[in-house]
Amino acid sequence: MRVAQQVDKEPEVTATPAAAEARWAITVFFLVSGFGYATWASRIPTIQHELGLSEAELGGVLLALPTGLMLTLPVTGYLLQRFSSRQIMLTGAVLYNVALGLLGFAAQTWQLVALLFCFGSSRNLLNISMNAQSVGVQALYDRSIIATFHGVWSVAGFAAAALGAVLIGANIAPDYHFVAVGIVLTGLALAFFPRSLELAPTPADPDKPARPRFALPDKHLLKFGLICFASMACEGTMYDWSGVYFEKAVHAPREWAAAGFATYMVAMTTGRFVGDWLVNRYGVKPLLRVSGLLMTLGLALAALFPLPLPAAVGFALVGLGVSCVVPMVFSMVGRVSTLSSGAAIAGVSTVGYIGFLLVPPVVGFIASAADLRWSFALMATLGIVVIGLVSSLETAD
Repeated sequence: MRVAQQVDKEPEVTATPAAAEARWAITVFFLVSGFGYATWASRIPTIQHELGLSEAELGGVLLALPTGLMLTLPVTGYLLQRFSSRQIMLTGAVLYNVALGLLGFAAQTWQLVALLFCFGSSRNLLNISMNAQSVGVQALYDRSIIATFHGVWSVAGFAAAALGAVLIGANIAPDYHFVAVGIVLTGLALAFFPRSLELAPTPADPDKPARPRFALPDKHLLKFGLICFASMACEGTMYDWSGVYFEKAVHAPREWAAAGFATYMVAMTTGRFVGDWLVNRYGVKPLLRVSGLLMTLGLALAALFPLPLPAAVGFALVGLGVSCVVPMVFSMVGRVSTLSSGAAIAGVSTVGYIGFLLVPPVVGFIASAADLRWSFALMATLGIVVIGLVSSLETAD
């Protein structure tokens, strides 16, 4: 069944009540993931102050989260070849919320590092498996719905950040905050888990040589991984450098330094909610090509015209560009791979996360050697990479 096809009018959704229930269930798990992560992020300054960490020390501590995520990618890929993704998803959600609840009790730096490692590891279990579930739910519909899941993740993040700001103003300690949120999110996960899909792992083909328990994507899937690499590299650059760019390159007042990132986030969230409609009308590959174009135009605009309005517009274009790339790539991988969707997504995600983690530091190295504007100009070429890779994919639009 094709997830997206070019048609004159938007097709009707044909899904059973069970499919609709599964869609709601996976939506809730995306909410759990986004709300939990933003809950932690909203209290980072408070925890930094409580532990007396400098910016450099905090930066080192925060590396524990992506380290845990990256190191458990092979484990998650292996587990998803042996167990149903719904079992891994529930396990990941419970562990994720337990780790979140414990983070507020870290009294020493080493405890925070250990808990962040566990938080990142459990987040990986949850995210990869719920994306595999989202691909399974997508297969029950005759039009694209997958981008909306990621839109819910973004909205949940906004809501959690707002709640964090309110609780900070009320002087509520992180331990009470994290435990309360963890309990509520765990309750939601347990309540909606029975409605998720029972997706059996893809059995091994006895006529083919045994594959290793985990492997990077093969030549066919590597293109999908590299598309994710380019998109997630842009995402990581926006997360880490948008505020600095507005302050150092745009020379915006300090109170406006967050305006660029806010513009980017709003545009990315909006793109995720309209992405499915665009895919249903125009197809996946055309949308991905336009996404790459928007990424290039946005970063180039910010680099060429370092003024508040052009830079903000550029960041909005980048947000629209990256908004649907990863969910659409996951949906394509789920349809073309001979592996289970979870194992294939884990392999593709490995390549993508490398871009998310490694490219932002490269931006800093280039900025120190040349200029931050040059860094953003070079990042603009990633959009061209996306366009070229999408055009080379041997899949239908």
